[in-house]
Amino acid sequence: MEDIFNVRFWGVRGTIPVADKHFMQYGGNTSCIEVNCGDQTFILDAGTGIHTLGQHLAAKQVDILFSHSHIDHICGLPFFGPMYDKTRRIDLWAGHLKPEYDLLQVIKHIMAPPIFPITPMQFHADIHYHDFTAGDDLRAARWLDAGVTIKTLALNHPDRATGYRIDYKGKSLCYITDIEHTPGMLSTDVAEFVRGATCFIYDSTYCDEEFTKYIGWGHSTWQQAVRIADYAHVQTLVTFHHDPDANDTALDKRHQQLIAARPGSLTAREQMEINLLK
Repeated sequence: MEDIFNVRFWGVRGTIPVADKHFMQYGGNTSCIEVNCGDQTFILDAGTGIHTLGQHLAAKQVDILFSHSHIDHICGLPFFGPMYDKTRRIDLWAGHLKPEYDLLQVIKHIMAPPIFPITPMQFHADIHYHDFTAGDDLRAARWLDAGVTIKTLALNHPDRATGYRIDYKGKSLCYITDIEHTPGMLSTDVAEFVRGATCFIYDSTYCDEEFTKYIGWGHSTWQQAVRIADYAHVQTLVTFHHDPDANDTALDKRHQQLIAARPGSLTAREQMEINLLK
């Protein structure tokens, strides 16, 4: 079997899903990315995009890595078909909840009457919940056997969030979303974390010109993504977590600005796939 390290985007929007003909070029589902490293399958966040992913997913063992548990990043989990398949094993990981909460507690909270008609007790898969502290290196024997390493980073976001770096076969994917930067500062902790990455996915909800209106909301800008990518010498920058008010025309304009500032960069869109081993 040909070795793979690829990334596929199933949801690229932030805050709330949108369904309108003027948003379909980039997609209206909220955050969900599939990552395959050899025979290991990872899912980054469980926004509404995970529903469609579940209809195509073949892997019997999956790890879901949550950046955080705000509703746009977890609302797809009850609609992820493999959770109800007794032939699957699913491990769920979260680094932002301790010590106040744990991941199972949060999922029970959103999947309970009168908010939702069924509970996690209806999941039939072999499910394992893992709470860690952002900044920890994650370890599983099967990842080690496959040559996969995963590092994490605490991110500046209301209620906290976690960034991930997945390394495999000398290549690396960094997923940094739902992070707020300080205007005029580079976020050197992020830059060092993503240094030399093959693919760097970054929260680009806003642009610098409008950013001051949204300080405290927990997000960043595409220009900050460029500054970090240049400083850290990453190979491919992917802007992500698009504003739900940014339609295709607005994102087309932003993409042109992005590639003018950093040629070769990508604006995330649903079904876009990147092969990191090429």
